[in-house]
Amino acid sequence: MSSKSEQTGDRIAKVIARAGRASRREAERLILAGRVTVNGAVIDSPALNVTDSDRVTVDGVALEAPEAPRMWLYHKKPGLVTTHRDDQGRPTIFDDLPDDLPRVMSVGRLDLNSEGLLLLTNDGALKRRMELPSTGWLRRYRVRVNGRPTDAMLQPLRDGIVVEGQRFQPMVVTLDRQQGANAWLTVGLREGKNREVRRAMADIGLTVNRLIRVSYGPFQLGQLKPGEVQEVRGRVVRDQLGLDGAKPDRPKPSRRRRGKPG
Repeated sequence: MSSKSEQTGDRIAKVIARAGRASRREAERLILAGRVTVNGAVIDSPALNVTDSDRVTVDGVALEAPEAPRMWLYHKKPGLVTTHRDDQGRPTIFDDLPDDLPRVMSVGRLDLNSEGLLLLTNDGALKRRMELPSTGWLRRYRVRVNGRPTDAMLQPLRDGIVVEGQRFQPMVVTLDRQQGANAWLTVGLREGKNREVRRAMADIGLTVNRLIRVSYGPFQLGQLKPGEVQEVRGRVVRDQLGLDGAKPDRPKPSRRRRGKPG
């Protein structure tokens, strides 16, 4: 007898995303554009569930079975946008990734001028799960600010502040050292709103002039050089996220870029 999940299947956009053909949102746009068929018929709404017995194509190409969930660590350089396409024509992180990487999505974002650890995955469901605030993972940053902060000055960040009507949860903030006109801080967040660190620092009178993410939950930037990508071992992905079937391929760093000789 078939289980309920086998009978009802999954939403078509989720199936396309799990097969690595597009993100869930991109898949919905492809459907609305009439570029997806199910069992030979063009569909025009993402409000459809499909099962393994249905034949789905995107732009005439049948979906392959979804890959096992995989994850990579990537050291983002400043000056790159965390998006697949940029309306202003700025370079993106996906222009910088190695040729041999499969189609991946970023877990969250780092803004244009920020650098450091960005997690990549081939699995849309894993991406969404890791981005949820309920995951509770601490994201740590090394932050250089212009000014002479004191513990008293930083205390509002530890208590939780409201910036432009938006409440930021309490941060873990330590003052590491003063270096001339600048100071280095370590900042920890459990949820990351848009430009949260920069906006919070500006609110207490400090200007961020360098921001490096050094960890995301249990995943560390470590010695990864700018532009390098390293796959997380499947066993680690399984242990940290409780996943079955995570693929353990190629854990060594990769430096080769698209459009450049290897």
